[in-house]
Amino acid sequence: MVVMAVLSAVGLVVDDRVLVGAPIWFKPFKFSVSFVAYCLSLAWMLSLLPRGRRVGWWAGTVVALASLVEMVIIAGQAMRGKRSHFNHETPFDEALFSAMAITVVILWLGTLVVAVLLLRARIADRASAWAMRSGIILALAGTAVGFLMTRAAPGQRPGVSKVIGAHSVGVPDGGPSMPLTGWSTTGGDLRIPHFVGMHALQLLPLLVMVLTALAPRFARLADDRVRLRLVLLAAGVYAAAFALVLWQALRGQPLIHPDGVTLGTAGLILATAVLGTYGSLRTLRLRRRDGSASA
Repeated sequence: MVVMAVLSAVGLVVDDRVLVGAPIWFKPFKFSVSFVAYCLSLAWMLSLLPRGRRVGWWAGTVVALASLVEMVIIAGQAMRGKRSHFNHETPFDEALFSAMAITVVILWLGTLVVAVLLLRARIADRASAWAMRSGIILALAGTAVGFLMTRAAPGQRPGVSKVIGAHSVGVPDGGPSMPLTGWSTTGGDLRIPHFVGMHALQLLPLLVMVLTALAPRFARLADDRVRLRLVLLAAGVYAAAFALVLWQALRGQPLIHPDGVTLGTAGLILATAVLGTYGSLRTLRLRRRDGSASA
């Protein structure tokens, strides 16, 4: 995937072709970088398993091979100047997209096996354990959003239309979009919850690493119960944010143009995060004042 990211970056420079409103090598680049982060995260989590490592090794191998097949198809279609996703233009294109659908299911099932192993594993540091468990469950939810993209959009007819499925909701794919991400600025975009969910796999464990690094400087963070509370709070807030951007996309609403209901919900999530953080840290201070061992 690292090699593919480099090759795709070169393609972005030397190949000026555009497909569905974006440079043709942009999708292979985004997917390869995403797979680098995804597979490294899974590999690190598998290394921490006290038991079930053989099953984990097989699950990880299945994820890696499924990812490889998907990238070969995405890059191959880019070289041909064709869409990789939702393409029903010819029997060959349709067969490639069907193969990608199968690899995504296999990848999802392989990740599910790793999730089960993590849920059953006894990991000494509870904050790390729940960061990984929450992260992989949210990643499974984020990956599952991809299945919503394969539904026929308005005006598309199976067996007739050359394209069945879309990233955007309420507007055609390929319209005005945000820089770098390519997310729609005129309608909903299912790639947003897809992205948010999948990358919980990196962000929640990263939070634990940050808390652990700060623990020597801040006494409250040295308490493993405080770190656990903060991680569980972060996981809950992250899940709520994922649900919000999914709901926003399904309503055909651009990320950068939220309505009052979306803004109000986001405000409640933010307030929960702030008050929850204060409460998690306040609990330790109260416990120290009264000398009690319990909160």
